[in-house]
Amino acid sequence: MLTFHDIHAAAARLRDQVLQTPCVVSQTLSQITGAQVYLKFENLQFTASFKERGACNRLQLLTAAQKERGVVAMSAGNHAQGVAYHAQRMGLRAVIVMPRFTPGVKVERTRSFGAEVVLHGDTLEEARQHAYALAEQQQLTFIHPYDDEAVAAGQGTLALEMLAEQPDLDTLIVSVGGGGLIAGVATAAKALKPGIRVIGVQTQRFPSMLNAVRGLDLPIGQSTIAEGIAVATAGQLTAAVVRELVDDLLLVDEGDIEQAVLMLLEIEKTLVEGAGAAGLAALLRHGAQFQGQKVGLILSGGNIDPMLLAAIIERGMVRSGRLARIKVSARDVPGVLARITAAVAQAGANIEEVHHQRAFTLLAAQNVEIEFVLQTRNQAHVEQVLQALQAQGMEAVRV
Repeated sequence: MLTFHDIHAAAARLRDQVLQTPCVVSQTLSQITGAQVYLKFENLQFTASFKERGACNRLQLLTAAQKERGVVAMSAGNHAQGVAYHAQRMGLRAVIVMPRFTPGVKVERTRSFGAEVVLHGDTLEEARQHAYALAEQQQLTFIHPYDDEAVAAGQGTLALEMLAEQPDLDTLIVSVGGGGLIAGVATAAKALKPGIRVIGVQTQRFPSMLNAVRGLDLPIGQSTIAEGIAVATAGQLTAAVVRELVDDLLLVDEGDIEQAVLMLLEIEKTLVEGAGAAGLAALLRHGAQFQGQKVGLILSGGNIDPMLLAAIIERGMVRSGRLARIKVSARDVPGVLARITAAVAQAGANIEEVHHQRAFTLLAAQNVEIEFVLQTRNQAHVEQVLQALQAQGMEAVRV
């Protein structure tokens, strides 16, 4: 079983090897949630993820013979980069097996750290089995992403830092995939402060740890924007720690995570991937049980695909009313478009897109239907724009 001694020893090994990231209060998020919110910025690590901690600790525990032969890991993201980067720093050979669907930017980033990247399989499980086969064929040491005591001990070092900097924390909210992070965090936190609550967070699409520790059979989905915690089967070692030390496991949906990513970007000016925002998503979704508490959130990583981020930002603007699509129906006469745009401008909105529709409409032939995408201030402002158009004798509705 993972012990506090393991984590304390890992902290000594990791000194000057990884960044001791800040853990600071967010006044704005505290006002919004009703809890005193402290953020641990693990997205500031060199590879933008806490995964460096476990990878570095595990690599330093290799024997001389294992170091000479090298290591192999399977990952589509942060674990791959953590292993590759620290193997390069230590002068070790690193083979990283990634499934064929891995985005090219992550493949190239991993290669940039000197790793030999092998693209194999259409699923994570196929890639994992190939990594095991390579380990056996080439006598490489397999570095597991979570179900390994040394890896979990490395991840737990961030809890030592959090409680050293903010000893009055009442609760830690931790994202959960395979369980390496929460196993390490819970072991460290409960040893230092037995009364502290440790709450795990999973997505509704990947409740693997919830299934493991509660004997449930909730369905496992195909994808999530929190791909860093999209693990179909929880670790055995980590599940045992969760059963013993974790106080509760909560679920959040995709919309919760999208909102959390956008809030961290806008409020804290920090870029966090879906898995890294899961803690804030849980605080927003289940806020009643954290009211008035000092809550620590771990921003576990910042490696988010730019196209996904763009979609999250745009969808968030729609939800908040800062981006709206409206449809205006009017007589098709000269100057009608100018009248509409003038009314929109006078109402203080900005036009982003215009689609002028004559043929594909059920309106009378002498009428025109025009769709606009508008930049607005909020939901109330959208209603003001609609009222301004209706005051001009036009039919205007939100789409």
